[in-house]
Amino acid sequence: MYSEIKIKDKKISNWINKELKRQKEHIELIASENYVSNDVLKATGSILTNKYGEGYPNKRYYGGCENVDQIENIAIERLKKLFNVKYANVQSYSGSTANAAAIAALIPKDGKILGMGLSSGGHLSHGYKISFSGYFYKSYSYDVDENGLLDYDKILEQAKKIKPDLIICGASAYSRIIDFKKFHKIAKEVGAKLMADIAHIAGLVATGLHPSPFEFCDVVTSTTHKTLRGARGGIIMTNNEEVAKNVDKWVFPGYQGGPLFHQIAGKAVAFGEALKPSFKKYQQQVINNASIFCQEFKNKGIKIISEKTDNHLFMIDVKQSFNLTGKQATEILKSINITVNKNSIPNDLESPQITSGIRVGTPAMTTRGFKEKEFIKLANIIYLLLSNYKNKKIINELKKEVKKLNDKFPI
Repeated sequence: MYSEIKIKDKKISNWINKELKRQKEHIELIASENYVSNDVLKATGSILTNKYGEGYPNKRYYGGCENVDQIENIAIERLKKLFNVKYANVQSYSGSTANAAAIAALIPKDGKILGMGLSSGGHLSHGYKISFSGYFYKSYSYDVDENGLLDYDKILEQAKKIKPDLIICGASAYSRIIDFKKFHKIAKEVGAKLMADIAHIAGLVATGLHPSPFEFCDVVTSTTHKTLRGARGGIIMTNNEEVAKNVDKWVFPGYQGGPLFHQIAGKAVAFGEALKPSFKKYQQQVINNASIFCQEFKNKGIKIISEKTDNHLFMIDVKQSFNLTGKQATEILKSINITVNKNSIPNDLESPQITSGIRVGTPAMTTRGFKEKEFIKLANIIYLLLSNYKNKKIINELKKEVKKLNDKFPI
């Protein structure tokens, strides 16, 4: 159970404790968020934040690193075991900096990138124009088809025309299985490197509940705080020794200075937790919950992007289903303490700040103990609210139902 903190800086402790209260009282459906264990929380908030040490274990530019070297080595070895991979870097501050280093390790400046379009479920760091990936590289995007599915034949056609140096597969809002083998064939045919960003599905991949990219990709990146349920940060993995050397150079000194040892400790603890048999049971429950959650909306005639979900998330077209924008739906749900994020959908006519969709995910509430019956109930609550968002009586009744669920399943 998370508890309030008490520090002398009253303003900061006040806001931290308000955030604790918010997390306790809200149903968390943002697919990129989760609740870490108390052990992860303690490690991340430890005295390791005092230590600085540029470089890598046994090759630091600072003294006094004998203890943090051991922590980083443990994190690396656990990560390698978790994904059955030969080389791993655990220093990246975030998923985006991990992607920056991985891309730089594979292709030169001004190289061509072909990544998933933002409105189709891709990520800013996969080549979007306002990101480093669209600024320092020549970026192109592939999109899903009219059914919201990846069309691998069409992606191959694009790749043949563009002749990219790098193809990025992986997504931040795609609910179906990603066929890494097909991406490998595409990359091989056009002579491109292949990078997989598994930030969202890492926990599923680690437990064998989603196909693994490691056999097919030159490099694989991920965050550690989504389905992996660890401290916030990024990781980079590969089975290629030369790529591993380039990755290390681009993480440090390429994109970062000294690593965040408290963050690495939190990652290490989470990797240890993920190696336990109970973690696979958790991931299976995440998938089961997402499937029943999604199906309950479909049963009510709600438009689901990509038709269904095979993983931990899915997107709802709230514009078609409720005549609401994603921004409006997010605010309406917030009014009864349900947290989601607005999300662009394929062929979205609204701006990324408004959107026509919302993205929902099951990892966080599965961590709190939700199972299928709770997600069925939650789907009904959301449907009733978005269908009657001007009815104050219904809103008040639904807010009470949300409170009951939260009280029954504390953090």
